[in-house]
Amino acid sequence: MNALVVAFAVMLTLASLLVTQPVGGAPPLDSDTVGAEAIALLADYLKIDTTNPPGNEIAAARFLKAIFDREGIEARVIESEPGRANVYARLKGTGARKAVILLNHMDVVPADKKFWSADPFGGVVKDGYLWGRGALDMKGHGILQLVTMLAFKRQGLPLEGDVIFLAVADEEAGGQLGAEFMLREHFDLLKDASVVLNEGGNLEVLGGRTWHFVGVSEKSPLRLAIIASGPPGHGSIPRRDSAVKKLVGALERIMNHETPLKVLPEVQEFYTAIAELAPPEHRHRLRDLTTALGDKAFADGFTRRARDNARVRNTIAVTMLEGSSKVNVIPNEARAEIDVRLLPGEDPKAFVEEIRRVIADDTIRVESTFRVMTGGSPTTHEFFRDLRRLAASEDPRAVVTPILMTGASDCRYFRVRGIPCYGYAPFTLSAGEYDRVHGNDERVSVDNVRQGTRMFYELVRGLVAP
Repeated sequence: MNALVVAFAVMLTLASLLVTQPVGGAPPLDSDTVGAEAIALLADYLKIDTTNPPGNEIAAARFLKAIFDREGIEARVIESEPGRANVYARLKGTGARKAVILLNHMDVVPADKKFWSADPFGGVVKDGYLWGRGALDMKGHGILQLVTMLAFKRQGLPLEGDVIFLAVADEEAGGQLGAEFMLREHFDLLKDASVVLNEGGNLEVLGGRTWHFVGVSEKSPLRLAIIASGPPGHGSIPRRDSAVKKLVGALERIMNHETPLKVLPEVQEFYTAIAELAPPEHRHRLRDLTTALGDKAFADGFTRRARDNARVRNTIAVTMLEGSSKVNVIPNEARAEIDVRLLPGEDPKAFVEEIRRVIADDTIRVESTFRVMTGGSPTTHEFFRDLRRLAASEDPRAVVTPILMTGASDCRYFRVRGIPCYGYAPFTLSAGEYDRVHGNDERVSVDNVRQGTRMFYELVRGLVAP
């Protein structure tokens, strides 16, 4: 029986179970059935190749809209460009509370099949996992949001606030055709929201306790192009002033440059929370990280760990190099692309000038692309109250703590509009599993999908239902 048939059978079963529940109350969720449905839907969703570029999110948008159509939930496919689409669906509440947006993106980063243990677009279920590009980033999360909407509709759950499902294009390339487009061209559909739930946080079991990490702020991407020029020629006659030689020298200076250390309040809150996991002699250091980083020996050890380093400074990663198109030709130009991630509140123009000073060569051009700087979202929002209550019901010793996301998400477009946005998916991930995001063999366990479906339903219900 293929996945589509399984999904259809599961949906019929769930519908028959839920239709007998009393309308107007808060009927219990059949989490086993809904979890099975989520697994089947995700398997089919992962088969849709939405690699960006080119994106082709229209195929995924039609897949999602067809599900909403079958359930009698009005949904719209809104194209930003031909083949680039966004999905908007809404369940109406009484208006006693403001709307909640369930935000996800349909596009994924490239996957090279030859480096994978399973077809990245095969929707394969094996060894207790769903394998595929987007399983964690973020088609899996999108399916949790989808089945939550379906369950609300089937149950006839009384809603005080509207629930908006928003699946967007282009997040992996900056979001201009997705979240940014929707907020610019269709803000009227979203302006009444009190909160957005998006990607960027997860669960982890550490020290015998469950930790819920919630993305409340994020670093902003600044793209730099470093371009050196020099006289071209034959590769058999090397030149001291070649473009490649000048570029390599500039890149060496950039990569050896250490940006200043800075501890933001949300970062300090995170390290204060996890200090109990550190050896006793280091706990006081983590609880006052700014002071601790003033000690060079401690700072050297702390920043040697890549994730810790990225949380306390602007980071620089050389990711692309371009020179000659032929091995025996010395090129006119050599070019490097650099991925800079700025801490919230940093000035991108000042950083570009800092890089020019580091290069110290006026003949080398520095070109920059910057979209939007984002602030953070408050930890006083009712979302945190509801999440702490839910977390405690699962594990009385659970900890909920904010984090700074070292990557960027579509949250930044909502935050600059004054709408709080939080990164959270109730998947319990090990460091190894999380590292597969944008890497090889990305996958999510079927147990995580079942757990995530139940927890996400309860979390959203707490925000919109009596």
